[in-house]
Amino acid sequence: MAGANTGDFAARYLHLGHTRGLLPLGLIFLAIVRAETRASRATEAYYWLAIIVLRTGATNLADLATHDLRLGYPLTLAALTVLIAAVLLFVFWRDGSAAPAAADGRKLPATDSAYWLAMLTGGTLGTAGGDFVADELGLGVGYGSLFLFATFLIVLFAATRIGKMGLFWYWAAIVAARTAGTTMAISCRAAAVSISAYR
Repeated sequence: MAGANTGDFAARYLHLGHTRGLLPLGLIFLAIVRAETRASRATEAYYWLAIIVLRTGATNLADLATHDLRLGYPLTLAALTVLIAAVLLFVFWRDGSAAPAAADGRKLPATDSAYWLAMLTGGTLGTAGGDFVADELGLGVGYGSLFLFATFLIVLFAATRIGKMGLFWYWAAIVAARTAGTTMAISCRAAAVSISAYR
């Protein structure tokens, strides 16, 4: 939700639109990755900062495709699905269905360039998917949030219990989270505006 809100903030309130903010966001992302590689102490803070910056850019990319370029939701969703599938097939061919177990037993994918490309694509797909559910399916952000959050919980349950969080299940959960996060972010903004107006 944070990245969805910062994407809209950069585009609308900083008046960067859906294109002018992409280069600065890319440079910020690279700076975070470089800072993490040079850091003397390991911390997850760099990872989550990178996630938020990437999600910010993904929000603007999805809005660029569906609103500015007017490619439409079906074409945008189909193209992004094909792209993330291609990235995951490459990773599957390279690494297999799951990453090697870490020292604590968890199986997590390596955060390499393919990972970040999949994360950017998944975030863009999630933004377009969330907007599609809210706008094109007519559920709005309220009912859309409920529907997509329930969908996320189902996908997460299936990913952990059935798929054992293998490669494709991991990314299905990521995309489901990104999709739900889009409508939930807008819902939170609308609630905050309503509370402010009431006060």
